[in-house]
Amino acid sequence: MNETDFSLIVKSTKKVVLSAIEKTLAERFYHAIDDVAQETYIRAYRGLVKNSFRADSSIETWLYVIARNESLRMNRKLMREEEKALRSARHTVKENDTAPDTAILHDSINALPEKYRPVLQMMAEGLRINEISAKLGIRPGTVKSRASRGKKIIQDRTGTGHERE
Repeated sequence: MNETDFSLIVKSTKKVVLSAIEKTLAERFYHAIDDVAQETYIRAYRGLVKNSFRADSSIETWLYVIARNESLRMNRKLMREEEKALRSARHTVKENDTAPDTAILHDSINALPEKYRPVLQMMAEGLRINEISAKLGIRPGTVKSRASRGKKIIQDRTGTGHERE
């Protein structure tokens, strides 16, 4: 298997792989489509090099199954990360007698507008402002303001904000 042969396989199967990913990957995780596609082709390449493809089915079917399995793996991984972020986010919301339970907080984070959600999730995972800035390609000040606004939205929606007197 040389680079040109594999390049032709990728080119001819891209639609099938993306279709499998879009059907299997949870919609809220669509930001990871490229990662899943890349992992699909890495696994396929390794399989082809090891002669794991037995040709019992077409290459498209084989890659569809790999893409589906990678999507399911990514769903599990990102759900674990969400749970971790939720646990951490509970600590970012000021605790009082009306602190939201995990389900409400989970829903609150998922209901955030797209520009706030990844910032809060990454902060909850322990990433620093500069790391988030680099990953998202936005300025550190933008990360700070989105984090602040996202937390405020959660507080307003869950009633955990502290009223000023």
